[in-house]
Amino acid sequence: MVSIFEFISYWSIVIIPFSVAISIGLSNTFLGFLAFAFFAKKIIKRERIFTDNVLLLPFLLFLVIAFISFRNSVSYSTSFQGIIKLLKSGLIFLICAEEIRGVEHIKRIVLGIVAGIILVSVDGLWQLRLGWDFVRGEAIQSCLINLVRPTGPFPNPNVMGIYLGLLAPIAIGLFLYYYKGRERVSWGIVSLLAAAGIYITLSRGSGLGLFFSVLFLAIVRRHKILITILAAIFLIYPVVMPKNIKSWAANSNYNPLVFLFNEDRLSMYMNAANMVSHHPVIGVGVNTYAKNYAKYKTAEAEKYAHTQDTAYAQSNYFQMAGEMGLAGLGIFVWFLWLLFRELIRYYRSSKDDYLKIISISLIACFIAFLVNGLTESSLYYSRVAVMFWYLVGLSLALKRGGFYANS
Repeated sequence: MVSIFEFISYWSIVIIPFSVAISIGLSNTFLGFLAFAFFAKKIIKRERIFTDNVLLLPFLLFLVIAFISFRNSVSYSTSFQGIIKLLKSGLIFLICAEEIRGVEHIKRIVLGIVAGIILVSVDGLWQLRLGWDFVRGEAIQSCLINLVRPTGPFPNPNVMGIYLGLLAPIAIGLFLYYYKGRERVSWGIVSLLAAAGIYITLSRGSGLGLFFSVLFLAIVRRHKILITILAAIFLIYPVVMPKNIKSWAANSNYNPLVFLFNEDRLSMYMNAANMVSHHPVIGVGVNTYAKNYAKYKTAEAEKYAHTQDTAYAQSNYFQMAGEMGLAGLGIFVWFLWLLFRELIRYYRSSKDDYLKIISISLIACFIAFLVNGLTESSLYYSRVAVMFWYLVGLSLALKRGGFYANS
């Protein structure tokens, strides 16, 4: 019986990245299989549910702040739903940290990630060419400056960009610094597909996230040619970018803040800052940002652009600070610092070239996600947030027994 549950757990973890690319319902199904198999196996073997890891304490403190934030909540039921979401996030990374075992498992997981990248990128390119995507049959979207933006199998272009931006650095890292010969050609094609998929979304956050993640890889690996190429792209892109974007930038008087964030986001950020100023320590209550947003809108902020009364912050950091205060945001920053520290330590200590590149590529993944999080509430989009917590679990798994034995 234990072997059956181990089989379910093993392959659910491999399939989850691809399932996220198809639908939230499918990914939740495999997450359910994973959780059921994990707890059933623990009960049968009479083992401790979770072993200690470096991220357990900050995550528990994060939960504590979430509970304390109930004090200011305008809706206990909505805040309770937020706690459920946080518990789900914790289960994802804690279970993956324990159930990912062995280099072969890692390689199969990476293939699952690559399958997701290929599906989403090809679907987006298909949608750009034919006007509809083949996963959901949805029509392509257009933006205010008359440019079309494919969504792929996701609800909007920015979410497609978040998914690809988070996962692309794994393929790019392996292409640049691990594979050789024909295999490298294949991984190069996947990397180009991922980059093309991000580009056609016209998501500035995703594009900047990809740029800085690849720059990080180039700096760590002392890849001077790649650094030069990235610098050239940075300088040339303003000249070759689509005409509609150039016209829009000119109409905005080349204001860098408007160009990066849009006027509506600037309004949202000012309103979010007002929310934080009124409840700086524990916020307005976990999962209640949208319910509180209208209360903290200011006439000064709305001069940039009128925003809806139930808007998200369009920034992970403003949203987290708004809901759980600077205490919650501070603990999350501590969580990230410990995560990065563990991956850097593993990169320096591991003797397995494949796992070294995986560890440094995971750091690049998180850099891409966090940069994109400046302009998107990506941690609050359930479908793609799954992959963030999944990669946290994968990062912790590198340090578990069985990996060092292969290092």
